[in-house]
Amino acid sequence: MEARASLLELLEGLHDPRCARGKRHPLAALLSLAVVAMLAGMTSYEAIVQYGKERGWPFLQWLGFTTRWGLCKATYSRVFRRIDVVDFEARVGQWIGARLGRDDAHLLNIDGKTARGSRDGDTPGVHLVAAYAPDVKAVLAQLRVDAKTNEHKAALELLGILAAEDTIRGKIITGDAMFTHRDVCAEVIAGGGDYVLQVKENQPTLSQDITAAFAEPPAGLSPPPDRAT
Repeated sequence: MEARASLLELLEGLHDPRCARGKRHPLAALLSLAVVAMLAGMTSYEAIVQYGKERGWPFLQWLGFTTRWGLCKATYSRVFRRIDVVDFEARVGQWIGARLGRDDAHLLNIDGKTARGSRDGDTPGVHLVAAYAPDVKAVLAQLRVDAKTNEHKAALELLGILAAEDTIRGKIITGDAMFTHRDVCAEVIAGGGDYVLQVKENQPTLSQDITAAFAEPPAGLSPPPDRAT
């Protein structure tokens, strides 16, 4: 069986856009600390830095740091403004997904949201469609979309990525009514999963068909019970 790549190995493949001059910490080390800290509940650059410092130099060395000096929130602010965030998220999702066994994360939720604080004046906020595994509290993959009306298309692309990594197999995919389409359902089934999707008034015919399928049959249409002779 092929060995699974470590988080550090995956992040070492990410392009480092920084100039060599003044570069103090390896990019993979900085990002590894960010991932581990965020998985532990840290939500700010300052909290990420503090998390690393509190665990000491041996911990930072294990993550790939070569010096204990100069780690600060300003460094993270500059790094995350310049790296390829899509590539970074894909590598983290690959690392998490590779460590999920068949008995882990039975449920994956497809959802679209606008990133908090991403709106800038008249510029709309960054809208994302993500696959979230609530059992392990982790996003396995996400894609950026231009507007909310594009969530359906983005969900299909996202499911294709997950299916290629064999992440859908054996899982139940959930989502709101925006994703209740034949092609979404077909993509889930093709990937070896099942789905539970909402149906609302925006699809009245489908809603009526489902209601009729689960309704009690009219009197007289059911076969009569066997009677003793």
